[in-house]
Formats: sequence, structure tokens, C-alpha cells
Amino acid sequence: MIEIIPAIDLIDGKCVRLVQGDFDKKTEYHSNPLEVAKRFEDAGIKRLHVVDLDGARQKKVVNHKVLEDICSNTSLHVDFGGGIQSEEDIKIAFNAGVKQVTGGSIAIKNPELFKSWLKNYGGEKIILGADVKNKMIAVSGWQEVTATSLFDFTEEYADLGAKYLFCTDVSKDGLLAGPSFELYNEIRNKFPKLRLIASGGVTTIDDITKLNEMGVYAAIIGKAYYEGRIKLEDLKRFL
Repeated sequence: MIEIIPAIDLIDGKCVRLVQGDFDKKTEYHSNPLEVAKRFEDAGIKRLHVVDLDGARQKKVVNHKVLEDICSNTSLHVDFGGGIQSEEDIKIAFNAGVKQVTGGSIAIKNPELFKSWLKNYGGEKIILGADVKNKMIAVSGWQEVTATSLFDFTEEYADLGAKYLFCTDVSKDGLLAGPSFELYNEIRNKFPKLRLIASGGVTTIDDITKLNEMGVYAAIIGKAYYEGRIKLEDLKRFL
């Protein structure tokens, strides 16, 4: 059964969503992310994805106090991304209580450091993050598209022990236009052993059902929940 992972994106300690990573297209949904996290926990959800958008922009972990608050006051399995650029950053995240850290830009910009994390912490704790535009890796909060293909990138790190791939199709994120089923199917076919976490575009329960049928390991629920398109009670069949 597919794992449901709601997302909390943080700016100034508040729960927000962006459209396609654009900071000028920001909607604030809640001033207290801990309350949101507890709502998920009370519904029976086990996991949570937290993104430090301030951190992604400033290239260092910023919202660590909110992160610690969520980890200390819920039993949720939290994975965290955004702004993790150094050994100090990753230690801040783990010391705050997260179970996993997602690294994307760092895996492109400082591959040796990311490889050392995979080696030292292991593939169960380090999630490979791939933000994608037209099957090419995008970095720096999706502002920069690299010359590295998704599949070359994934293959390199899978060979080095990555067990999870957190893939976001930037063209779909925040638009409520449905996930990139073809892209996820291609990833599943090329890397059947990787646990694929699909992010971006999940709009309806039918989207989740289809991802489940495809064998996708987990789906990120973001704007669809905050906009009322998917309700917590609708998710019970997957919990």
C-alpha cells in the first residue's frame, strides 16, 4: 500500500505553499505548523515531509526550531529538506529529531559531501532528492536547471547505496493539475528497487489510487489538502 506523506513548507515559521517554487506566488495556510502536524497525526498519518523554504533560499537550515517543535511534540516520522548544505546543517536536522534528510541541490553541487552522507548515515536516513524539469535536474529552489539528466543522476547514487528517490516534477508542483504518471512509470521501470516518493501535482484521491496501482512507494500531499481537494477522511483507505 502506498504511503501518504503530507508536506509542510515553511517560510518565517509558518505553513505555506508556493506555485512551481516561485516565492512571489506564496499562499500562507497556517501560522502554527505544529497544529497542522498534530492534525495529520490525529488522522492516523505516520509520516511528514517538512521543507525549509527559507533554508533553500539562504542555503542553510533556518526553521530548525519549528522542526524541533514538530519532532518533539508528535510521533510522526519526519523527513526534512531545504537548505541542507553542510555537515553542520545535517547535524542540526538530525539533532532536531528528524528520521530522514532529503538532499537534492547538494547532490549536484557538492557530490562528494552528499556521497559521504550516504556512506556515513546510510541509504535509510538519506533520501536522494530530484527536482525535475523536462527530465533534467533543477537546483537552488528550482531556479536553475542543470545539464544533468534525472536518470544519470539517479543511477549514480543508486549505485552508491541510495534507497529512496524523492522526485518532484517542477512543472506540476502547486498547480493541482495531476502528477507526472509517465515520468514516475519510467522511473519505476528503470529503477525497480528504489522506493519512489512522488511529489507534485497530486490533486485527487484517484491520483493516489493510480500511483498506488503503479507501485509507487509514497505520495506527497500538499496543496490539494490545504485547498480542500483531498480531505483527511478520504485518505483513511490508504492508512
